[in-house]
Amino acid sequence: MNTHNPNIRPVIRQLDESAINRIAAGEVVERPASAVKELVENAIDAGARRIDIAQADGGKTLIRVADDGCGMTAAELPVALSRHATSKIDGSDLLNIHSFGFRGEALPSLGAVGRLTITSRAEGAEAAEISVVGGQASGVKPAALNRGSVVALRDLFYATPARLKFMRTDRAEAQAIGDVIKRLAMAEPSVGFTLRDVTGGGDRVTFRADPQSGDLFDALRGRLGQVMGREFIENALAVDAEREGFRLTGYAALPTYSRGSSVAQYLFVNGRPVRDKLLIGALRGAYQDFLSRDRHPAAALFIDCDPHKVDVNVHPAKSEVRFRDPGLVRGLIVSALRHALAEAGHRASTTVAGATLGAMRPEPTAPRVYQMDRPSAGARAAAYQTQAPGFAELRDNWSARVETVEEPEEASVQQTEALPLGAARGQVHENYIIAQTADGMVIVDQHAAHERLVYERLKRQMAENGVAAQALLIPEVVDLSSDDAGRLLAVADDLGRMGLTLEPFGGGAVAVRETPAILGDVNAKALVLDILDELSDQGSSGLVQEKIEAILSRVACHGSIRSGRRMRGEEMNALLREMETTPHSGQCNHGRPTYVELKLADIERLFGRT
Repeated sequence: MNTHNPNIRPVIRQLDESAINRIAAGEVVERPASAVKELVENAIDAGARRIDIAQADGGKTLIRVADDGCGMTAAELPVALSRHATSKIDGSDLLNIHSFGFRGEALPSLGAVGRLTITSRAEGAEAAEISVVGGQASGVKPAALNRGSVVALRDLFYATPARLKFMRTDRAEAQAIGDVIKRLAMAEPSVGFTLRDVTGGGDRVTFRADPQSGDLFDALRGRLGQVMGREFIENALAVDAEREGFRLTGYAALPTYSRGSSVAQYLFVNGRPVRDKLLIGALRGAYQDFLSRDRHPAAALFIDCDPHKVDVNVHPAKSEVRFRDPGLVRGLIVSALRHALAEAGHRASTTVAGATLGAMRPEPTAPRVYQMDRPSAGARAAAYQTQAPGFAELRDNWSARVETVEEPEEASVQQTEALPLGAARGQVHENYIIAQTADGMVIVDQHAAHERLVYERLKRQMAENGVAAQALLIPEVVDLSSDDAGRLLAVADDLGRMGLTLEPFGGGAVAVRETPAILGDVNAKALVLDILDELSDQGSSGLVQEKIEAILSRVACHGSIRSGRRMRGEEMNALLREMETTPHSGQCNHGRPTYVELKLADIERLFGRT
């Protein structure tokens, strides 16, 4: 990389304004979606209630943003195109920021790499227009406009053609623009957004979100339904928690409404959409006890705090933030989400029932997302033989039977059916319990359900009695740098509560004296290094707890009711009642549903009775 000629002394020179703006554009405007983000944020900061965005060819040939905000006067237009000119801060306090934009770089940067035209009208003033081509501004001239501003950016990167080679397809760039608009729409439920594709002279609306009214949660719920879909809202839990000046609000989906990637995770800090590693890690950590590693939670979470407690000026595109106390924020997210999930009890996603009903129709459907293997014929035969000699004779017959439960009165039957999971009416294939509810039926996977119940019981016992530790005969000494050792010993008390005892051993060395007994023979050095990596990456570590809970999960799997076991009526009903009172019983330890509920109206539609 060093191309310096030792025979020629380099001379320091001041770059011209055009080069400066193009360099700034390289930081701020990465792609067309970046330009859209800057322009729409300006419209929101101007107090707009409706914003109309038009793009052509993925934003490469045209981006136009029209708003009904406060607008600008003719005298302010040239100033708006100069670098670091802004109406949003006065420069005295760079932390007390309450707006999306504050640097004053977006408009001059866009004018340096494209053909920019701004038409604006402030209340009580005449409309005016100014144009910038390749960094060269024209004079201000009169224009026609009722109110607000219209900013049109044509031929993005025409002045830096090398950047065009790195653009993706029109379709990919248009999708990126749509994602930016959706994130900003979630941040501002009271603002209406319309995104149109005007490629080739057309005019197709690709996204529309009307302004929402009502209180915080009503408006947010309506907007999330517009952006993330009705199914998300039906399967989402409201989150509202506060701790030491930080407030967390939003909606988080049930574990059984999980996704194959993190595309449905939206995070906001003081109303600003961010993609922050700390926040994503906290969201993942809150669900790690309910989802397998290949599934991802869906959520829209909003963190609000005093602007002085978070620095939003650490990334050119303001997509990352830095908290003064990151551990506090992470703890708030994890505890609030786990509390909301615990309050959901046995509730499972409605999409599971929808997928079940879809599978019953004689039409091609996508492969099932959740599937548990049925026991083989040999396994069933072995299970029958161990349970009772007479059961082995049934191995060649269909295994379905009705369990008659003696009830003293009709009122008692109705009372049982009125419970959320109803009354057990039968068992099929020695694995699935059929229960009748007041308005439908429930199919329960007995093994998956009981596995979750046993797992939650083991976790409660561990929380009450603590984690047993085993002392090492010879403490294992792990050599680290002094910084790493200090970072590790700072959380030594937390690790000690999980059965991992660490002590300083001089210099940068750390001695491991005890490890959690449930982990058995453990590589202490590898465990310490893994914890250290997690601390460096996320600021906290739940690795030891995760390993312990993974073992509890395996113990629960082996200690639960097996597939192939015949259950009596009272056993099935006892299982249903325990599910109703146990948190997280709606999904197994891997995030799969433990039961499916089918409403009577849906079943009757299958048979054409409605």
